[in-house]
Amino acid sequence: MNLTHPFLDADGDKLREECGVFGVIGTKEAAAMAALGLHALQHRGQEAVGIVSWDGKEFFARRGIGHVAQVFSDNSIFNELPGEMASGHVRYSTTGGSGLRNVQPLHADLARGGFTIAHNGNISNAMHLKQELVNKGAIFQSTSDTEVIIHLIATSRYPTLLDRFVDALRLVEGAYSLICMTTKRMIACRDPLGIRPLVMGRIGDAVVFASETVALDVVGAIFEREVEPGELIEVRTDGRITSHRPFGPIPPRLCIFEHVYFSRPDSVMGGRSVYDVRRRIGEELAIEAPVEADLVVPVPDSGMPAAIGFSQQSGIPFGLGIIRSHYVGRTFIQPSDGARHADVKRKHNANRALVEGKRIVLIDDSIVRGTTSMKIVQMMRDAGAAEVHMRVASPPTMHSCFYGVDTPERHKLLAARMDVQEMAKFIVADSLAFVSIDGLYRAVGEPGRNNDCPQHCDACFSGDYPTALTDLADRVEQAAQLSLPVGKVA
Repeated sequence: MNLTHPFLDADGDKLREECGVFGVIGTKEAAAMAALGLHALQHRGQEAVGIVSWDGKEFFARRGIGHVAQVFSDNSIFNELPGEMASGHVRYSTTGGSGLRNVQPLHADLARGGFTIAHNGNISNAMHLKQELVNKGAIFQSTSDTEVIIHLIATSRYPTLLDRFVDALRLVEGAYSLICMTTKRMIACRDPLGIRPLVMGRIGDAVVFASETVALDVVGAIFEREVEPGELIEVRTDGRITSHRPFGPIPPRLCIFEHVYFSRPDSVMGGRSVYDVRRRIGEELAIEAPVEADLVVPVPDSGMPAAIGFSQQSGIPFGLGIIRSHYVGRTFIQPSDGARHADVKRKHNANRALVEGKRIVLIDDSIVRGTTSMKIVQMMRDAGAAEVHMRVASPPTMHSCFYGVDTPERHKLLAARMDVQEMAKFIVADSLAFVSIDGLYRAVGEPGRNNDCPQHCDACFSGDYPTALTDLADRVEQAAQLSLPVGKVA
């Protein structure tokens, strides 16, 4: 979501979904409902939040750095956001991307009236398009790739705003779920491949859109359906709803990591319970990579469902061998290795009474850089574990994501530099295994991966990117001209 350093992971060893979006039209408490929905999507972005409302005459906005509960801490704030239509956004920022100017929804006054946009995803040719727009005289107010869409709409020659919007989307590559507002309508849409999720629900006469079904549950809305890949749903202020499909039918490619980690386990994604998929991944792991052990231990909290599935399939008892503190904020300044290690221990602590003397199977959702896994394995050993075996509920993460996930450059991914045996030595585990990509597909209800036409976007595992990557190609070309290693670019 940031045009300066879109793939830098500033402080962690986890892949991070960068955004969550929510929109509602047709209720007098639109802004308050948007805040409640964003609170349910807080896991998708914890650094900034914004809400924009429309009261029939004027747009109102409130944006802030921090959690939803911090920025919207007082109900009186919603008096400043009147109207029956509101959209909101929670985000992570990457290095260089923090600051209020990048907090969405973004707003612009176009020739045909005000326009706001909230975006989940990443435009993979944003830098290329931005350079073209700047050369034509465009002035950008943020470093967000989302602003590119606004400029494309503003410069389109089509007569209606909806046509201009479609014209703009035809020029962009990558992934997007968008919730937009004009003075007359709300528009919700997904990219033609449906890489990023978006769902639609109803509460009374109001129509609600959100990144996940859990947000509908929390506001009391009834899930109606997913916004289809490539679909634009237009909801007018008078209640009329129109579906547009300007891109034609294309086989969908929902990000499979939504099932592994990003979505809340109480959401439903692609018609399947996220919790049940994660439990089934654990079952697949137990079948594919069995091990003799005394205790299955999840790495909290994301490893929990897979650990339950592994335990049920293998018959090895499940136990909370690691306890997580839920009151530890993110640490931005970590000046020494000792401080970084202390940060891990503040978040996770071994349950010595349970793990001492036992052969442990640790279950986690992924390994990115490997540093956190190494520290957790060592924590188990320090607590007296006799053996520590690591099982991972996703295939090796070997490639960077360019579709809205905060992934390190490829040369920083452990699986891109080492095979599984080398990774096991690096994290000092007695053994290490990942679920196969076919096992992951079986867990989401497919017979396996269709290599000719994959059912999901799994590029972070396979390197099979479903769209062009213009900005990456430009950077590789620039690196070649400067004789830089390509790995430092990708």
